[in-house]
Amino acid sequence: MSVSEQQVQAALHALIDPNTQKDFLSSKSARNIKVEGGNVSLDVVLPYPAKMVMSTIKSMVEDAVMAAGAESVAANVTWKIVAHSVQKGVKLIPGVKNIIAVASGKGGVGKSTTAVNLALGLAAEGASVGMLDADIYGPSQPTMLGITGRPESPDGQNLEPMLGHGLQAMSIGFLIDVETPMVWRGPMVTQALEQLLNQTKWRDLDYLVIDLPPGTGDIQLTLAQRVPVTGAVIVTTPQDIALIDARKGLKMFEKVGVPILGVVENMSLHICSNCGHEERIFGEGGGERMCKDYGTEFLGALPLDIRIREETDSGRPTVVAEPESRIAEIYRAIARRVAVKVGDLQVDHSSKFPSIVIQNT
Repeated sequence: MSVSEQQVQAALHALIDPNTQKDFLSSKSARNIKVEGGNVSLDVVLPYPAKMVMSTIKSMVEDAVMAAGAESVAANVTWKIVAHSVQKGVKLIPGVKNIIAVASGKGGVGKSTTAVNLALGLAAEGASVGMLDADIYGPSQPTMLGITGRPESPDGQNLEPMLGHGLQAMSIGFLIDVETPMVWRGPMVTQALEQLLNQTKWRDLDYLVIDLPPGTGDIQLTLAQRVPVTGAVIVTTPQDIALIDARKGLKMFEKVGVPILGVVENMSLHICSNCGHEERIFGEGGGERMCKDYGTEFLGALPLDIRIREETDSGRPTVVAEPESRIAEIYRAIARRVAVKVGDLQVDHSSKFPSIVIQNT
């Protein structure tokens, strides 16, 4: 019994990747298809990290090709993360392929918690991930990642990133005492952010997640104008007050040409730990309505749960503290969706062009 390459291609064309919603053939994920009689081998190269779903994708592809008439199928599933385009006139940072900014219009909506779990979710899927704490006045990532100590600087200029739960991390919190307030004016703060970003020796990152301070001030503007941001994630809670400010954050990124990857809604539902009663303390559906208004994606909703707070405060966020839990699953699903959205963006080809140097001859 034999199968033709056309039959194999037709089967792959009809098969939809549940994460990208695209078929494996036209998305060019299926490559190097070899057909020898009834035996088929192929490579499947995904544009997003897929450690948790690799076996599912492998089974899907092999079953579909078997159903087309093959006797045996060997699908080799891998992924490749590439650098994507950023704002015009802004150069990519060495050692960093993509930068994801996590922002909110106002404080207290769980943005830092979302940022660290998003970064850990991407790392759980097999990506190389960094975390930059851009909140100069209130750095929280050292506590959330359970990292203590000072970063090393072998050359006296550049900093080695700190490591926590597999993430490369940098924060002003590593350089100052916990009790010391940053009594700085705007220009000093933006300069500090640029130094933390550009003078950290990031090592081959697929994604650098930036935890922004709340609002639309100096730091956000610096980030939007001078930092090569691939896309932004907006964090909100369902109530109107938070949504008003979240909309402002979204509009700011739109104005400076940074794609919005989607919206995450925190504290969307409270489940009573005693009786199991569900109550939407902060209102309902606000994040989804906002997404509808602006034509952006609703990435996911997280419950108001004491464990998220306890685990993050103790330096072991939910994705690493309880990887099998429903909450960790939601964070990982958001992370995978963000990676897929980044993968859909235009690819940056600047690294492929040779740099031309003119010298006196």
